[in-house]
Amino acid sequence: MKNSALIILLILFSFAHAQGPVQTDFTQFVNPFIGTDKMGHTFPGACVPFGMVQLSPDTDTIGYWDEENNGYNKKVYEYCAGYQYDDPTIVGFSHTHFSGTGHSDLGDFLIMPTKGKLQLNPGTADHPEKGFRSTYQKETETAEPGYYAVKLDDGGIFCQLTATERVGFHQYSIHETDDVHIILDLIHGIYNYDDKNVWTFVRVENDTLVTGYRQTSGWARTRTVYFALVFSKPMKNYGHKRYDEWVYRGFYRKFNEEEKFPEMAGRQIRAHFDFKIEEHEQLRVKFAISAVSTEGALKNLQTEIPGWNFGKIRQQAKEKWNAELAKIKIETMTPDEKIVFYTAMYHAFISPVIYEDVDGQYRGLDQNIHQSDGFTNYTIFSLWDTYRALHPLFNLVQPQRNNDMVFSMLAHFDQSVHPMLPVWSHYSNENWCMIGYHSVSVISDAIEKGIFTGDINHALDACVKTAEYGPFDGLEYYMEMGYVPEDKNGSSVSKTLEYAYDDWAIAQIANKAGNEEVYDRFMKRSENYKHVFDPEIGFMRPKLSDGSFKKEFDPLDTHGQGFIEGNAWNYGLYIPQQPHVLVEMYGGKKKFTNMLDQLFTLQLEDKHIEANEDITRDGIIGLYVHGNEPGHHIPYLYNYTGHPEKTQERVRMICNTMYRNTPDGLCGNDDCGQMSAWYIFSVLGFYPVCPGSDTYALGSPLVKLAVIDLGNGKTLTIKTENQSLENVHVKSVMLNGKKLDGPFVDYSDLIGGGEVVFDMVH
Repeated sequence: MKNSALIILLILFSFAHAQGPVQTDFTQFVNPFIGTDKMGHTFPGACVPFGMVQLSPDTDTIGYWDEENNGYNKKVYEYCAGYQYDDPTIVGFSHTHFSGTGHSDLGDFLIMPTKGKLQLNPGTADHPEKGFRSTYQKETETAEPGYYAVKLDDGGIFCQLTATERVGFHQYSIHETDDVHIILDLIHGIYNYDDKNVWTFVRVENDTLVTGYRQTSGWARTRTVYFALVFSKPMKNYGHKRYDEWVYRGFYRKFNEEEKFPEMAGRQIRAHFDFKIEEHEQLRVKFAISAVSTEGALKNLQTEIPGWNFGKIRQQAKEKWNAELAKIKIETMTPDEKIVFYTAMYHAFISPVIYEDVDGQYRGLDQNIHQSDGFTNYTIFSLWDTYRALHPLFNLVQPQRNNDMVFSMLAHFDQSVHPMLPVWSHYSNENWCMIGYHSVSVISDAIEKGIFTGDINHALDACVKTAEYGPFDGLEYYMEMGYVPEDKNGSSVSKTLEYAYDDWAIAQIANKAGNEEVYDRFMKRSENYKHVFDPEIGFMRPKLSDGSFKKEFDPLDTHGQGFIEGNAWNYGLYIPQQPHVLVEMYGGKKKFTNMLDQLFTLQLEDKHIEANEDITRDGIIGLYVHGNEPGHHIPYLYNYTGHPEKTQERVRMICNTMYRNTPDGLCGNDDCGQMSAWYIFSVLGFYPVCPGSDTYALGSPLVKLAVIDLGNGKTLTIKTENQSLENVHVKSVMLNGKKLDGPFVDYSDLIGGGEVVFDMVH
């Protein structure tokens, strides 16, 4: 019997060895519903890492403009991602979304399967029966990386979604019927308004293939997206309704265009495609998009999903996510910590998105068609948010992608008529949102970390010209006076501080390029923050064009006080390029430590936050606002005052209270992954206070163990000895057997791989 058992074990071992090592399924630790409440602004739909198609349910059709009150509809802010977790109805599934932004666009090409009487009106949340939207039961809803499913109450249709980089794949299970309709809503959009559509065009090429495009003028004012749609079986009928007024129809009036007319065109169109479904039959839809042409969309479709095996594409999407999530393997103290961490990884790898066809063609900022040469083109650069931690995270675990993103930014510059690098760009458009010119930070950090493989002089030229474009947001005053005057240009203090940091980043590129003149000039500019510090009151304060400080000033307020999405207590501490100078300006280490203590313990009154969409009580600790980006470096500033233990306490507290495994588990907008990137770094035990430098500030790691794939064939292992929920302080840190002298570690010492050991104490 012993010999038989041994033989069986040997057979099993041989079989397991032949199959290869068992791979961990990291997707099981992702909860796509985290952050899908009214603050997080994420979506739970189907996409692959950095995929252009982000196929997700939209739960309402809130318009940007409130017709009744003739003004901005504040409710629309909750639908930046198109989805709200608690909404009881689904209006359809659209193919493009932003993740976690506080402003929005997209929501292109909404598809909704219906059964029975044809209705082309979406209905309302209060009366879904008056349109094609449907109620659903929460227990039928499933989401995981690369996959989403839900059962619609109307018609009992079970909907499954998956995707590749450029193609959305729908599978609908429907009971036998003669009356199934696939609604294609070309009116629907996110942050929508009546005149957002410039034009839409649809061609029924044959009984299974439909092509077309949609041009909109929204946040991106000139945005065109093409599509190719293929059904798994021939349609039995089709038609459309046009909702805009026809001032001129030409000789198209010869036709009845609404029924079986293969050309549909107009500003406000909803089309329907009708099918007969046999018993146990599934209707599948493949929907590809392109910024170039319908031909490009069709090529994307044929290349990425040539067949009809939904399960295969779903599995491939899962494997793509698993490969990316596996770049950081962790052991945590609690199951929820692991879920929150890998969901943060998931959110961090949603955008920027690939923005080119499979043949490398893409639409540029000049609206011409370009060919990427030696790089993959990306779009959706929410740079005021993501330069702080997301792109530095990419330099650590996605170096090739971040290199491509820098090339994409430089291509944007080459196509810009201003000329400028991206500020906040998406879909061949600059939307100019927020302040600063933070592409230069991303470029500087990539060069400092040895990631960028392009021409450093071209990169430097692009950065300098961007920083010298006077018409942009107070730059002409900044260059002339050394600060932005509040009476000439609002949010002046925030802009002065951000510009000064960006100028420091440019100086670092110039230093690498050996350009002393540019280095000296921009290092001088990088100290312009001194011009807006008022030593009499000990705060950054708006200065006027006559050189005097603004008299009416409240350091706790935001509006009219020289700041944007922050105040003097938070934004006023933004000198990441010279934190030691910051400490001295505020009175030295002891006084600055006391100020930081007050920042985390005093209370901010409701009147100071009620006018801010981006800030709620959920994201505030004392006066510290974690729910928005300007203060993300602040918990690490204690490291510069000789009190790293306070950094460790604050960081651990934020990780434990501001991130949870619930739909409202994000304390503010994820902002294209920045909120998540902060968490990833902080859980690992270090953070990039100043992107463009070689140094990370240490914190309090939350993991028991982490193994980071550095993308260069090396791995970095992080171990925590004596780790527990109570042991938040760091007694010592060892890097490859050598004790670190202070609460900092250099990228250059980590990128070669090895082991970092934190010894934790209470």
